[in-house]
Amino acid sequence: MKKKIIILGSTGSIGTNTIEVIEKNKRDFQIVGITAGKNVKLLAEQAKKIKPKYIGIADKRNVEWFTKNYDEKENYLLFSGENGLKEIIEECEADLVINGLVGAVGLIPTLKALERRIPVALANKETMVIGGEMVSELAKKNKTEIFPVDSEHSAIWQCLIGESIEDIKRIILTASGGPFFEKDFEELDCVTVEEALNHPNWKMGKKITVDSSTMMNKGFEVIEARWLFGIPAEKIEIIIHPQSIIHSMVEFMDGSVKAQMGFPDMRIPIQYALTFPKRENAQWNRLDFDKINELTFLSPDLKKFPCISLAYKSLEMGGTMPAVLNAANETAVSLFLEKKIRFTHIPIAIEKAINEHKAVKNPNLKDLLESDQWARNYVKEIFV
Repeated sequence: MKKKIIILGSTGSIGTNTIEVIEKNKRDFQIVGITAGKNVKLLAEQAKKIKPKYIGIADKRNVEWFTKNYDEKENYLLFSGENGLKEIIEECEADLVINGLVGAVGLIPTLKALERRIPVALANKETMVIGGEMVSELAKKNKTEIFPVDSEHSAIWQCLIGESIEDIKRIILTASGGPFFEKDFEELDCVTVEEALNHPNWKMGKKITVDSSTMMNKGFEVIEARWLFGIPAEKIEIIIHPQSIIHSMVEFMDGSVKAQMGFPDMRIPIQYALTFPKRENAQWNRLDFDKINELTFLSPDLKKFPCISLAYKSLEMGGTMPAVLNAANETAVSLFLEKKIRFTHIPIAIEKAINEHKAVKNPNLKDLLESDQWARNYVKEIFV
């Protein structure tokens, strides 16, 4: 029997790669639902090819265009608005939800899937940054699995199979360093949007590419790893590995280190999350060790990349502070992409929000969402 899949964010890089992986494994998977935010043209093209039963459009303004341009004779159910993401999971009969959404919008559908005991293949970092403790507790309570899709967390997951958590000395998250790790600190003030979006190794959406250039994505991944694997922050370290061949490592108490390596291609961790515990054959690019001249490692410059320290700080403060970290970053990155603020203003905005926010300890969902909105408003007031 085919495994029924819903892809949240089917038009983004995770979503399109997931569709490609499933196309090559049609005998095992059936896509029953797809969703998008604004790119309804691509959503319509995907729907015509896949013919899913459930379709979601987050931006209600795009519903009219979609219904005019997608064959209404097709037998499908359409959901719209942010609530539509939750409703599509409530309605569907899926075996796995692929969460490839970008931003805080990914939290609610993750919680809803876990409430329904539907496993989640998670590529949405913000889910674990904002509500990591809540999400991990719900997954544990309902005995429902979360499969990491990010290449770094997939690597850690693979390294930990068959191992005991008690034997871990440290988790080592590798980072490409983005496009600016060789730049001087003084040069960052003049960074353009185009330069920030020119990632040397990975092809990703705009927001996550900017997060890579500030290294906030690596700060998020520390928080993610904390909750995905139950490892305290002091045991999670970041190291810059420009070649992006080693996707992360785990060091154990006896001095042994496990590393997961592979060609930098998101289809590999996506397929692993889909097929776990099996490994299916794939036709992606493979490592050619004859062409790998060096593997280098550098400590990140925390003066140049203050977002890393801010992530550790928010995790230490706990409560609603990581939600504020995420919302402040999301808003500042959006302003930068709109060319309303400078690149170096991003960490400044985040730090101001953290310093101004009074964290709520042991927050419920309402507390997290209110803190998220507060941080967005606060950052906009600073610059707009």
